[in-house]
Amino acid sequence: MKHLVFHLSFQNNKKYKMKRLFLSISLLVLSKFSAQTWATEDQYIQKFAKYAVEEMEKYKIPASITLAQGLLETGGGQSRLAQEGKNHFGIKCKEDWTGRTMKHTDDAPNECFRVYDDPRQSYEDHSIFLSTRKYYANLFKLDMRDYRAWATGLKKAGYATNPRYASILITKIEKYKLYEFDNTSSNEVLYAVLKMYPDLKDDRTFMAQLDPSKAVKKAKDPVTVEVPYKQTSYAQQQKRVERIKTKAEILNSILIKSHPNDGLKYIVIPEDTDVKFIANKFKVSEGRLIKWNELEGETLKKNDIVFLESKNSTGNTATYKAESGEDMHDIAQKFGIKLNKLYAKNRMDEGQQPSAGQLIYLIDKKPRN
Repeated sequence: MKHLVFHLSFQNNKKYKMKRLFLSISLLVLSKFSAQTWATEDQYIQKFAKYAVEEMEKYKIPASITLAQGLLETGGGQSRLAQEGKNHFGIKCKEDWTGRTMKHTDDAPNECFRVYDDPRQSYEDHSIFLSTRKYYANLFKLDMRDYRAWATGLKKAGYATNPRYASILITKIEKYKLYEFDNTSSNEVLYAVLKMYPDLKDDRTFMAQLDPSKAVKKAKDPVTVEVPYKQTSYAQQQKRVERIKTKAEILNSILIKSHPNDGLKYIVIPEDTDVKFIANKFKVSEGRLIKWNELEGETLKKNDIVFLESKNSTGNTATYKAESGEDMHDIAQKFGIKLNKLYAKNRMDEGQQPSAGQLIYLIDKKPRN
């Protein structure tokens, strides 16, 4: 009997220790994740608050609103559009854009987005977009320091489809006290940042941007002169705090999307991989994936579109102009249409490729000459 009691006691104690260990590890992981998110968003504010204030002075858009939108659109500067295209507000090409472009999946696969040489251009383009569109005209009748009214007005004007868009912006503004930037000027914005983040006084790169002649006036502690060389660039700061994802983690985070063509299920490949990995992850046979996507091999490249069910016989729009370097398979994947049906509709031989600007029929067949 004593032996049994001792055994049960030992087992319970062991389970208790295991639970405590699991809880400790969970809390540690969560704390690291929270710290990384905090650091990423705060560094975004430190980097781009000046741009938001400059735009406020030129276009009368609250800096708090612009900065909150940038934070939200880029995920704290981490989005592909922001990093590769310096596009911080998801502005698409449209007909009047003559600059560089990049493909990115948003409302539809591989949509055309503007690429900027500098994020500052993206900020100004965003200001021009709001100030010249008639849908947003009523916003400029609001008090420029009433960020709540601006957030609500943006949602009512149709800026975003998310019903919680206004409350999300307001939460960002109040969490990070972005309303402070609505009451500052472009000459003083860096001192406002320093007031919010006093640890930046150890950042030589940041401090170098400050005007020493104004330091005594703007800060009780004139730290601009006697600051040790300690910090480097914003990019290096990010490297230090970011949690770098492995290729496996990136691949395992793939989300199933709904295609505009009848809601077909598809994914966008985030890193080079193979058909076998996707088949195992989504519980679909390799043969079906190859057949449904008309694949010639088993290698999948980054940004490839892969359907998880059979595509349709027609597209969701009547016609499309082929872009330079685009083949028929690319177009078939973009619009969720079977490749053989696409060839038939355009009276083209299989293997034949379109020329840049060629009109491709997606629903009805090309008329005979």
